[in-house]
Amino acid sequence: MSELTIWTYDWVPEGPRGLVRDLRLRWACEEAGLAYDVRTVPFDERQTNHLARQPFGQIPFLDDGGLQLFESGAGLLHLARQSDVLMPTEPAGAAETLQWTIAALNSIEMVTVPWWFLTISGQADNPLTGWMSQRLGQLEDVLGQRQWLAAGRFTVADLLMADVLRVPLVRAFGQRPATEAYVARATARPAFRKAHADQISQFEQADAARAG
Repeated sequence: MSELTIWTYDWVPEGPRGLVRDLRLRWACEEAGLAYDVRTVPFDERQTNHLARQPFGQIPFLDDGGLQLFESGAGLLHLARQSDVLMPTEPAGAAETLQWTIAALNSIEMVTVPWWFLTISGQADNPLTGWMSQRLGQLEDVLGQRQWLAAGRFTVADLLMADVLRVPLVRAFGQRPATEAYVARATARPAFRKAHADQISQFEQADAARAG
């Protein structure tokens, strides 16, 4: 049994499958060749059934030989420190990777998630659309000049940024060819494909258990 354990839900409805954020940690482990196990907490009563390990009742959380972390970004940075596949060891590349990892969370996802929520909630005149258009346009300019965000190669920053950008409504927002090519490159990687397929398979197997 691996010391690395990724915790997720035992089941989710079809809509979020393939987007649940334990996939970020699975993907990182696959890229880095880190052995890991996946364990689950019940989806039912999820807001309160694992507060001792995740104070906001969310997933994923990570256990590394007894060291426990919640928040997918924190888990990714912890895994990145274990493999130069995910984060360069030389200072400039490491700093650039850290910078863009934080940017994915603070400058992009903090806009896209509330915009997405308002959109699916039926707000035709979404007040965040202008802000999101500006941020994604700025990122499009960056991606038009480079294949990957940091250190001249794929890093954990790209893993996280691509995962933020691949959400279908976000991916379809506007005409952003450089961004689309970037997301396509990232999601074509074998590590992503395996992590994605494994997550889908887990939830599909859980369907039968719930039906029984």
